[in-house]
Amino acid sequence: MTALQTALANKRVLICVGSGGVGKTTVAATLALRAAVDGRPSIVCTIDPAKRLANSLGLSGLGNTEAEVPASALEPLGVHPKAALHAMMLDMKATWDDLITRVAPPEQRERIFANRFYQSLSTALAGSQEYIAMEKVWDLRRSKDYELVVLDTPPTAHALDFLDAPNRVLDFLDNEAAKWLLTPALKAGKVGLSLFNLGGSYVTRALSRFTGTEMLQELSSFMVTLSSMNEGFRERARGVRELLEDKTTGFVLVTSPNPERLDEAIHFHGLLKQNRMEMTAIVVNRVHPVPTPELWKDAASLTPTRRAKVEETLRELQVLAQQDLEGMAQLRAACPGTPLIQVPRFGLDVHDLTALWNTGRYLLGDDVLA
Repeated sequence: MTALQTALANKRVLICVGSGGVGKTTVAATLALRAAVDGRPSIVCTIDPAKRLANSLGLSGLGNTEAEVPASALEPLGVHPKAALHAMMLDMKATWDDLITRVAPPEQRERIFANRFYQSLSTALAGSQEYIAMEKVWDLRRSKDYELVVLDTPPTAHALDFLDAPNRVLDFLDNEAAKWLLTPALKAGKVGLSLFNLGGSYVTRALSRFTGTEMLQELSSFMVTLSSMNEGFRERARGVRELLEDKTTGFVLVTSPNPERLDEAIHFHGLLKQNRMEMTAIVVNRVHPVPTPELWKDAASLTPTRRAKVEETLRELQVLAQQDLEGMAQLRAACPGTPLIQVPRFGLDVHDLTALWNTGRYLLGDDVLA
């Protein structure tokens, strides 16, 4: 069995990570699809604001609730899934609101929802998106009957934005941190951002829209309201961190053969290893295939003018394919022990179930690049 075949059979959570624009959404959807076809009830969860995932799965749209992909959508492929496939597109604010609804006492909910610091937390705080994505996966893993949850993570240029998200959100919510922030302001009798001396930190960005006493009152009200739930948040964040490190959770690092993307992938791989995350595979997407002898033979049979143009195109493709091969050799050397899977560059974007199925043939080893 290939690395991803083993993962689809045994893992409970697969997290697709990497830079933006490398095909994480496609890989995540394909893995969930193949797991459902093989008999494991699965869900793919994305934060991609585009509708590509919904369209690829034959759905008109996705929201913050799970939608089942009809089995009839796969019939044209001659595929009959043995289990249900669900999909959802995470709405960050709606998910935060759902979390507050579950953990906050009824008399406090509206006060939290109306607080402007909460609105910053649920829409703009650095790390908030990454944290709530994993919080949702943790919740799905605990409370639903899915045998596999696949997460398409938000694009990030910095791996630690994702890995440290639970800790950073907790730091913001921590009561001791709030006390540290508020005490100097209370003693001074006034408040300003310079007083906190936090530079360009995520706290500063969250506070930057407020000034004077109004800011102090909003912050104080927010922290006091959340204080009774602080340990509840901590327990959930510990659960998220444990889920990240669990042996039934696997990371699929998605990249492209572009040199810049490969450098980012190598860096991301190192950080995942340092943080004791389970590396399932590296998927190199949109690889240029080496032109086959058949293509050269077909070109030779054309008229001289057309032959020259086609052969020029084939030489260009050969150069690109060689560059990709060299990049993947660099990737193998830098990431020893992690399986490397290649998916070719297709003529059209992956936008329907047929394309997802074809992608899956390469991911699972049914087809391989020469």
